[in-house]
Amino acid sequence: MSPTPRPSGDAAQPPAPLAVVALVRRDKARALVRTAFPRRRAHVVSARSAADVEAHLVRELVDAVLVDAGAGDDAQRLIGLAESFSSIPFLLIATLLPSDAPLVARAAECGVCDVLVDGVDDGIARDLVSRRAFSTRFERALAVPPASLHLENALQLAVWQSVVRRAGRPVRTDQLARELGVSREHLSRSFAVGQAPTLKRVIDLVRVLAAAELCKNAGYDVRDVAQVLGFASSSHLSSTTQRLVGARASSLSRLRAVDLLARFERTSAAPDEDDAAS
Repeated sequence: MSPTPRPSGDAAQPPAPLAVVALVRRDKARALVRTAFPRRRAHVVSARSAADVEAHLVRELVDAVLVDAGAGDDAQRLIGLAESFSSIPFLLIATLLPSDAPLVARAAECGVCDVLVDGVDDGIARDLVSRRAFSTRFERALAVPPASLHLENALQLAVWQSVVRRAGRPVRTDQLARELGVSREHLSRSFAVGQAPTLKRVIDLVRVLAAAELCKNAGYDVRDVAQVLGFASSSHLSSTTQRLVGARASSLSRLRAVDLLARFERTSAAPDEDDAAS
């Protein structure tokens, strides 16, 4: 009898905390961020300037950006960037005093998704940010694997959920095996049963779906997307995309998830020399 996957207590949770970049200058804004995002619940990068935030956005996958209305010109600059990074939620932290009204109005025009009122929203800020975070929305959109993948048994579904929770970040087969309490060999052998793809192809497909979402942001080029998702290079992202869906990485900005899945189904019949490597 094949062993049943035994997720640990932590396996039901995201494999990594939310990645939040915060530019805060006022004490009340700092207090809101500290209360909402303790270390065990989020990885918060405290930026010193708008330039720091911009650099981080193209270096690592960011789930949300928090902007203190008291950050002066840096706040104005970041608010103007929100539309260029539409997949990454930008949230403004403000007091909602009359003096904040022009900045709040501009934030709404530029695509900032919400305003957190310091001293009022401290207790619910984490939930407000979490539900809009890139990883959360990605996981929600792909909570059920597409029928075309034929992932039906408990092991396949557990693996899919774990891979999707990573929102395109890299993951190795041995990491998944440890989470599920099975051996790496058993996981690889038992995943691709029936008409299901190999585990390697499914992991790469999820990463390409995440790359396609990010490529639709004007603030990212293919090199940036490869960087934030942990591909070795833009060429690696391009070769993976070509292998899985028969398209160049430069085409990802024009392809919907449904298009990518249809292309993946057509290429799945072809042998994949990379399937054994994971």
